Amino acid sequence: MATDCVEQLTFWDIGRQQITAAFDGGKIVSDAGLLALRALDKELGILSQLARRLPDPRAQKLVTHTREALLTQQVYQILADYPDGNDAQVLRTDPLFQTLVDRSPRDDQSLASGSTLNRFHQAFTRRQAELPVEERPVLREVDAALSQRLKILNQYLPELFTRTRRAVPASIIIDLDASDDPTHGQQILTGFHGYFDQHQYFPLFAFDGVTGFPLAAWLRPGTVHASCGAVDILTEIVDHLRSVWPHVVILVRGDNGMAVPALYEYCEAAGLLYTFGYASNNVLQTRTDAWLADLQEYYRWYGQREPEVQRFEVFEDYQAGTWSRPRRIVAKIEINRHGNNRRYVVTNMSGHPQGIYHGFYCQRGGVPERPIGELKNGLHLDRLSYHRFRPNSMKLLECTLAYALVVLHREATAAIPEVAKAEVSTLRQRLWKVGALVQTTVRRIWFHFSASWPYRELWQRVARAVRAFATEVRARSLVVPDLASSLLS
Repeated sequence: MATDCVEQLTFWDIGRQQITAAFDGGKIVSDAGLLALRALDKELGILSQLARRLPDPRAQKLVTHTREALLTQQVYQILADYPDGNDAQVLRTDPLFQTLVDRSPRDDQSLASGSTLNRFHQAFTRRQAELPVEERPVLREVDAALSQRLKILNQYLPELFTRTRRAVPASIIIDLDASDDPTHGQQILTGFHGYFDQHQYFPLFAFDGVTGFPLAAWLRPGTVHASCGAVDILTEIVDHLRSVWPHVVILVRGDNGMAVPALYEYCEAAGLLYTFGYASNNVLQTRTDAWLADLQEYYRWYGQREPEVQRFEVFEDYQAGTWSRPRRIVAKIEINRHGNNRRYVVTNMSGHPQGIYHGFYCQRGGVPERPIGELKNGLHLDRLSYHRFRPNSMKLLECTLAYALVVLHREATAAIPEVAKAEVSTLRQRLWKVGALVQTTVRRIWFHFSASWPYRELWQRVARAVRAFATEVRARSLVVPDLASSLLS
C-alpha cells in the first residue's frame, strides 16, 4: 500500500536540533490583516455601490467576473502592495483574496486573471469581434464606457465623503494640487515637461484639507498647465457639497500653479474663500524692498538672538495685467541663515496676514503633500503602464479609491493614535501583512492568526473600532441623491 510522504528539506543544525522545512502547512495566506478593512468597506457598501454604477459593455450572459468582483480584486491588490495586473496570476487562487471578493476558498473558484483585469480597465468586449474594426458599432459603447467610468468615479468621491461624515461640518477646505507622474514607454498623451525634466503625466487632485480624503483625481497630459481643468473639477465638488450642506463655508487652497484669474473669478462668484501661492515678480519685489531693508537692519543687530526673523505685510491694491480688478496680496519677508526669502499669496480672506499665511496656507504641508506622497509611495499611484490614456486614468482612480478606504480606516481608529497617524506602509507592515492559516467548513471560513503575533491586540482593537465607526456612520449619514441614473443617461 502506497504511503503519502511529506516532502522535507533539512538545512542546518542548532545543537541537537535540525532545521527542517515541510510542505504540509495547509492553506496559508500572508495578508490576512486586510479583513478588518474589507469589513469596513462592506458595512458601508463603498465598492459595491460604486461598481453598480460603472457601465460594462461586456456581453452579460457570458460574464464570469462581475464588475464588483473585478473592482474589489484590483483595489485590494493595490492595498496589499500588488499593484500590477500581472500580480493577479498568483493571487487569483489565494484564499484571502477569494474571501475578500466574496468567494469561498472551498469552492475552488479562481479570481480574475491578469488579462481579465486588464481587459476590464480597457472596457474590452469580444462582441462583434468577427467584424472588421471599422464596422463594429460596439466600439462606440466601449469609448462611452471608458469616459463615463472616469466621470462616475470622480463624482462618487465627494458623495462618499459627505455620506461618511458623522456630523455636518461648519467649514470644508478643498486642497487642489497637481503632481508629476513620470512615464516610461509609449503611453498616449505623455509629454516632456521642461520644469520637471522628464516625460510624464500631470494629474490634478483635490483633497479635504482636514482629513486628506480624496475628492477628485483626474489624469491629464504631461505638458498642460497646472491649473488646467481646475475650475471644472472644483465646480463639481462645490455643487455636490452645497446640495448636501447648503450653508457650509468652503475654503480653497493651492500653490502658485493654481494662481490664475479663472480660479479667482470662479471662487469669488461662487462665494468661496481662497488662498493661492503667487509667484514673485519685479513689481512685488520693488514694493517689498523697503520692508526687506528694515528687516535686514533688524537682523544685523539681533540676528545672534533671533536666527530667523519674519515680517508679514498686505497689498490691497495689487492688480496684475490679466486681472479684472485689484486683489489682496499677503507678503512674507524672511531672513535666516540661508539669506533673504520673499513669498506671496493671493487671497480674498480677511484677517491678520500671518494667520492667513502660516495658519492657513502653510498647512498644505500636511494636506495635500502627505496624501500625494502616500499615494505614490504606499499605493503605487505612479505605476500607470497602460498604453492608452483612459485605462491609465481608471488605474489612477482605483489607487485613489484605495486611499479613500485608508482615510476612513484612520477616522474609524481616531482613538488609537498609533494607527490613526500611521502611513500606508506602516499599516501594511504592522496590521495587514500578517500570515494566517485558512480552514473552511460548511458554516465558517476560519483565519487562524499566530498567538505570538506582536500586533494581535492592536488589530483586535482596530477591528472593533472599525465596526463601531461603520455602525455610527450608517445611523447618522445623510441621504445623498443617487447619481447613477443621471450619469448613465
